[in-house]
Amino acid sequence: MLADSDTRWKWGALTAYRIQSDIRLDGYLLRGRATPTVRQLDEVGARADSLREIRGVDFVRSVDRTRYDVIVLACVGGAVQAMLHGLARAWQSGTPDAATGQHRPVVVTGYVGVVYEKLADGLLLRHGADVVLANSRHDADRFREVYRGVGADDHSVVECALPFLGGARYTGEHTPYTVVFAAQPSVPESRADRTYLLRRAVEHARTHPDREVLIKLRSKPGEHTTHIEELPYQKLAAKAPGGLPANCRLVYGNMGEVLDRTDLMVTVSSTAALESLHRGIPTAVLTDLGVREALGNHHFLGSGCLASWDELDAGHRPEPDREWLARQGVAADGSYEKAFDAARARVTVLREAGLLPPLAPYYTPRTAPGYLPGILARHGLDPHGEPLAGYDAAPEETGGLRRVARETVREAARGAYRHGVQRVAPAIRRWGQL
Repeated sequence: MLADSDTRWKWGALTAYRIQSDIRLDGYLLRGRATPTVRQLDEVGARADSLREIRGVDFVRSVDRTRYDVIVLACVGGAVQAMLHGLARAWQSGTPDAATGQHRPVVVTGYVGVVYEKLADGLLLRHGADVVLANSRHDADRFREVYRGVGADDHSVVECALPFLGGARYTGEHTPYTVVFAAQPSVPESRADRTYLLRRAVEHARTHPDREVLIKLRSKPGEHTTHIEELPYQKLAAKAPGGLPANCRLVYGNMGEVLDRTDLMVTVSSTAALESLHRGIPTAVLTDLGVREALGNHHFLGSGCLASWDELDAGHRPEPDREWLARQGVAADGSYEKAFDAARARVTVLREAGLLPPLAPYYTPRTAPGYLPGILARHGLDPHGEPLAGYDAAPEETGGLRRVARETVREAARGAYRHGVQRVAPAIRRWGQL
């Protein structure tokens, strides 16, 4: 399994175990700006039998040398596309019949959560995998429509659900009553909006001193997640007028453990809302900043969960629409365990098929000559999936995940990069607006 961030590692590893529980899972972390730290991996809780950090070109070569039954690509769309082309090229040689079929692993990919932006772009970058998992009936219908719309094969789309839904059902209020605001790294983006949301969470705590308000954060300072966080809530909280009240605090940790004590989940558009709804926890998707595609909360239209902080301050508890829940794969009716039956069956059929046809992504040098080469080059591959000059000659890093000696150097480099992202880049943008 190849992943490029903490959340995608969680999705990929748990998906692999949902497809088949009794497996050996070899984990590979694609080296990049969002490569998770050891702490982040521990927080996620999804385990692997082996784990190493690797470049894309080295992953292609490693898989070419090693026999796997299934490969899960849990990466951003561009990385998936690059690996599909690299693997297709690597597997062309040494097969029983390279023209019509190959003994090769089944390749599975999908999305880590709610798909609310770049639907066509992300889907077409994932086309070519044997199985493209859709986390709900709603998504499966949209995915097939996109593939059919460009004349691409849509048989790879298989409906399932998010693999990390679960946990105990909500049975009633805790003591103290606990409100959780699930923060997101990049939604909303502006300082004003993020400061506003923090202020409203703090005001809710002050308005309800008998409640505990937890601001659930994805990462600690210096860490990255799937999305770049230019304005961490930790820094905003440090500057909050009067500080945080005693019943309001920042928390980290596994989302499932936080949900165990949650009475009201509040978010803008986090996938945590689906985890909460699956358990039957009252869940509010904020409308304070509008219902907009840029925020992703438009995905929850019709859910019954849209609400404002004013309404929540007044005691409102949203009631979700059951039909909406069913279409979103939340499976609050208890049918969740069957949600992966189709994926298991599809993978089993492909594994037992013997020779599989060569991987055939929709994007090729012929269909996307102005787009594909740049995507592949970012991962060290030429337009035909071969390693670029210089990449192939570079030695593959040996050993396990992040040798201690290398850790300090890499974290220092990442710290400098994040300083540029979080401090320098916003300042330059502000200057450009003058």
